[in-house]
Amino acid sequence: MTAVLFDFSGTLCRIESTESWLRATLAATGTRMAEPQLIEAATALETAGALPGGAEPTAVPEELAAAWDERDLDAASHRAAYTGLSRQVPLPADALHDALYDRAVTPAAWTPYPDAPQVLEELRRRGIAVGIVSNIGWDLRPVFRQYGLDKYVDAYVLSYEHGVRKPDARLFAAACAELGVEPEHTLMVGDSRAADGGAAALGCRVHFVDHLPVRERPDALLPVLDLPESAELPPA
Repeated sequence: MTAVLFDFSGTLCRIESTESWLRATLAATGTRMAEPQLIEAATALETAGALPGGAEPTAVPEELAAAWDERDLDAASHRAAYTGLSRQVPLPADALHDALYDRAVTPAAWTPYPDAPQVLEELRRRGIAVGIVSNIGWDLRPVFRQYGLDKYVDAYVLSYEHGVRKPDARLFAAACAELGVEPEHTLMVGDSRAADGGAAALGCRVHFVDHLPVRERPDALLPVLDLPESAELPPA
């Protein structure tokens, strides 16, 4: 293997909990909520799927269907979809819905998995190219800069910048082209068999990790260090 492609959310980094997200936004805006109401609102936001990178919505309102379908292809649609889902939940002020979205796309809302720095650093030491391939509607590069991980990344291939999303093989092909590597010599690492497994159609090998909270997944990425040098990888 000459390159490893990584998914972002649930693979290298994890979004904070919905409750933490709401508490941080309330604090930043100087808004007070009684504890029972705060917990109730956080639960409702989770059910609504309002946190980017969090749980999927149990149902998408008809008026948000178009924005939801386009959320990873266009930054405006991404914001409209998630603030629209947030607005299904009553909050003390309407401005909080935009403030919640703004919080979710900042580095403060994200935490790298514990073994991510070690794995990326070792791949760089071995001369293996690293690309980030993500279905996303906002620029995640500041997250990597914040945690000192950007120095290990050779290419960012984001769906909203290319107008195509995983599992479409064109997004993986764009990553391979940008890195100057052949798909058959490339490994894709992600948490979604449906989305990240699309790399197999291009000829990449694939490896999956579980999308778990950071504290519950301390070392799931470490096996990746053995996979690029193995001739016998499991099929997609």
